[in-house]
Amino acid sequence: MKQVSTIGLDLAKHIIQVNGAGGDGSPVFNRRLRRSEVLHFFSKQPACLVGIGACGSAHYWAREIATLGHEVRLIPPAYVKPFVKRGKTDAADAEAISEAVTRKTTRFVPIKTAEQKAAMMFLKSRAPLVKQQTQTINALRSHLAELGIIAGAGRTKVEALVAIVRDVADIRLPTAARVALTAVADQIEAQADEIDKLERAIVAAAKTDKDMRRLTTIPGIGAITAATIKALVPDPGGFKSSRHFAAWLRLTPRRHSSGGQGADGTHLEDGKPRTSEPPRSWGDIRPANCPEGRSNAAMVEGAARQTSVQGGSGRAGQQDSANCLGALEQGRDLSASGDASDDYGCRSMNTAVVKEI
Repeated sequence: MKQVSTIGLDLAKHIIQVNGAGGDGSPVFNRRLRRSEVLHFFSKQPACLVGIGACGSAHYWAREIATLGHEVRLIPPAYVKPFVKRGKTDAADAEAISEAVTRKTTRFVPIKTAEQKAAMMFLKSRAPLVKQQTQTINALRSHLAELGIIAGAGRTKVEALVAIVRDVADIRLPTAARVALTAVADQIEAQADEIDKLERAIVAAAKTDKDMRRLTTIPGIGAITAATIKALVPDPGGFKSSRHFAAWLRLTPRRHSSGGQGADGTHLEDGKPRTSEPPRSWGDIRPANCPEGRSNAAMVEGAARQTSVQGGSGRAGQQDSANCLGALEQGRDLSASGDASDDYGCRSMNTAVVKEI
């Protein structure tokens, strides 16, 4: 039997697929293991390179297998997919992982400790509570609106609606409605208490952690955003530059080009718009000194329509405005594009980070 140098692991809840390859990349074995057999299997294997598809439980398995003397690397699923030859099976995925882990250009996910995963649980526990609270508040608003009772926008205005529900002397609410909506009001208050406990814990951690204190000095970043960045990016050295980090947060548009031409109509060599093709319409021609971004052709066309149509309803102006908007859309600068690849395999919290920033 050949010596195993690389093992690929395709994780699941109960059944785990393992694929072993030799030093020359030739397959050695591809078998299924039960969850209870994984650590015993790796304890009998010689020290080798182990690749695991990055997921929620991958960090736990990476820590356990690393204690047995193996070198463990976590791979984002997007970097494994190109190596899947045909079909979608556990055996094919494990083989693709064992091949992708040996590539020099593959980006890997840093293995998080149990403490780092615990810090993320504060944020992940808060997110569904906020979502459920919003749904419950909307339900209370809609029910009371059917009875002609409304309140201003914002969660702070909900307290007035809760007070109306609890006011037995308010005759606007029928008895059956008050009984039903009291349970909704209790749920809103319970969710608010749980959210407040988690937020206090996050703020307390932000005050004691030096990295989070530095992050909060940036304008627009509070304790929750700082805690999110700290939890998701334990090692900022994984990014080559700040631009790579911005692309990971999806703050830059994704590049999509072919034949040296980008999807926004620019040449990749200089980033300038194409000039070899004729304009699609006169509205696409816009002089550089136009203060409002309106083209000469659009202004001439609008003036001609206004003089030829007597007693019009203003449709000429609407068309002129549409041409102006079309010219502005053609002139947008999309050069600030970048690769939005997920270096850390943790996209679940990125949306919350961007929204709070």
